[in-house]
Amino acid sequence: MPLTPHDTCLAAYAVIVDDRDRLLLALWNEGPTPRWTMPGGGVELNESSEEAAVREVREETGYEVALGPLLGIDTVVIPAADRLGTAALPLKSVRVVYLASITGGRLTAEVDGTTDEARWFALDEVASLERVGLVDVALKLWRVTRTD
Repeated sequence: MPLTPHDTCLAAYAVIVDDRDRLLLALWNEGPTPRWTMPGGGVELNESSEEAAVREVREETGYEVALGPLLGIDTVVIPAADRLGTAALPLKSVRVVYLASITGGRLTAEVDGTTDEARWFALDEVASLERVGLVDVALKLWRVTRTD
């Protein structure tokens, strides 16, 4: 069977939950309306997914993090008609999700990036937020790995 032409994007994200059961999210500004997402984003050509997750968290939230275990990999296909801009091909988005913990820095907003703000949310209020599907995927992966 011939391969279907498509674009592929590799991205890396971090699930960061503090000792007060709050989740760190970033406000994604590239869609028709801003929605909350996991801190993270595209992996550059010459970096690993781990390096990208650490860099993206720093850019979007101001925090330095240490990565924990890989929580999982999620793949989603976006038809060309549903992509932002004028893309002619469908997009296969491969999203690598890690557990992470804060090691330094302070909460700040990204400037001139794909997110406008980062904020902590109580886990029980996340379901009421305008959010991308990745948030639910990442939380499900995180909950499966919890041992407490």
